[in-house]
Amino acid sequence: MEHLIESVWAEGDFEDLLAYALLVTIFTYGNLAHLLRAEGRRRHRLYLCRPELIPNPHIGSPWQFLHQSQSDRAFITTMGVDTTTFQVILDVGFEYLWNSTAIPQTDTNTFGEPRLGARSLDAAGGLGLYLHYLRSSMREVGLQLIFALIPSTVNRYLTFACQILLATLRGYPASRITWMEDEELNEMMRLVQVRA
Repeated sequence: MEHLIESVWAEGDFEDLLAYALLVTIFTYGNLAHLLRAEGRRRHRLYLCRPELIPNPHIGSPWQFLHQSQSDRAFITTMGVDTTTFQVILDVGFEYLWNSTAIPQTDTNTFGEPRLGARSLDAAGGLGLYLHYLRSSMREVGLQLIFALIPSTVNRYLTFACQILLATLRGYPASRITWMEDEELNEMMRLVQVRA
């Protein structure tokens, strides 16, 4: 570069030297601006990447330990349901729908066969993820740590689990809200008045 500048300077072609210097300046500032933008984005990233998480969500994640404990206290604390209710939701349709429905993605056929072996979570994990999300006010980074998932997978699974849970509860008669019959309503009113 010094040789080029010396030859341009010796020939007295200052316009070429000025144009060359301008190009170098633009290139340098362009790269610097790109690096500064990238660094700014890195500082504001509030999520974890795969190398920062447990390598396999199927083995050794906090969710796996919680689920294997089958502790009513732990389930109620983290998901708002006891182990029996959790299992009933799985049994009345959630697990079937989870295993028989392809997870919608922009680059796949939504009517295709689900690839269960490629999923990071089984049906219990999907239900656990969504119930954790509903029950707590934690940020998604907390869910990433508990379930060992990257952000895009957490978002996709939350949306999918919501749809599956809604379909499951709509088809389960015990989850329906119904108005009391007149006799039942009168009895409840009488019990309230007795207690008051």
